[in-house]
Amino acid sequence: MSLAMAAIAIASPNPLHSSLTLSNARGRRSFCTRRRTHSLKISGSSLADGSALFQAAHYTVDTYIKSGMVIGLGSGIASGMAMQYIGLQLGAGALKDIVGIPTSVASASEAAKAGIPLGHYEDSSQIDFAFDDADIIEERTLIAVIGRTRSQGEESIIQEKTILNAANKLVFIVRENQYKSGMDGSIPVLVNPVNWMETAEEIDDLFLGDAELWRRPSVGLAGPHGGQFPLVTREGHNIIDVIFTSPILSLAEVSMSLDNIDGVIEHGIISKFPCTAVIASENGLSVVDNVPKNAVKEP
Repeated sequence: MSLAMAAIAIASPNPLHSSLTLSNARGRRSFCTRRRTHSLKISGSSLADGSALFQAAHYTVDTYIKSGMVIGLGSGIASGMAMQYIGLQLGAGALKDIVGIPTSVASASEAAKAGIPLGHYEDSSQIDFAFDDADIIEERTLIAVIGRTRSQGEESIIQEKTILNAANKLVFIVRENQYKSGMDGSIPVLVNPVNWMETAEEIDDLFLGDAELWRRPSVGLAGPHGGQFPLVTREGHNIIDVIFTSPILSLAEVSMSLDNIDGVIEHGIISKFPCTAVIASENGLSVVDNVPKNAVKEP
């Protein structure tokens, strides 16, 4: 089906809007290559959801951040908690000579409030460690999706991914319900606004029957083909939300497929090795690493 002949609801997913439902499902491929993981369970008394995330943020800072580090500062509730704690540690003298590299406008603002000295990322920048929230993270592989809900034009999926990928070590801080297999929901894809329809048609063909496509608006409700005010990122791109209506069997496969489409500038899937997930639940914390335990050399 040609997108030029169909009405696409261009808005954040909402059942009240019309959408292009892709039909004629083709057989989905399976991606069998998986990294082995090992995990650590940190038990604790029953915690409310916010308290568990607070504990996870503090655990991340205490375990991975040392004086003198350059740190990539993530975006989101848990990342904000971690930055507040770093600020307290700097004020108390427990941490020294920390430089933060913000992944977003929001994280730069949060870091400034916390009193964290900030630097600017360049291609040659050394980043010792980074932490971030994730919208969802895949069991075992720890491949994550970012950018589902951050719709402001001044934010940048490109900047966030670049800084996270440049870090020597990356930790995602997530709630238990964000760590799962057989995922669904949306993946944001950055495209050139000039030829976005052609790129959308290729994505349409790629995930035929498994997903719906929406172009994200900047304000209000969008009509067919983008409405009056489609979102334009600060780099000048549009965002197409690819909303999966069938389970995503492999984020790695989806990522590779999107990378092979010429019109795709970037997308919200990030695969980092090594990577750790600090998972907050009411029963305590789980720490999952995508490096096999027997591959970690003892000092």
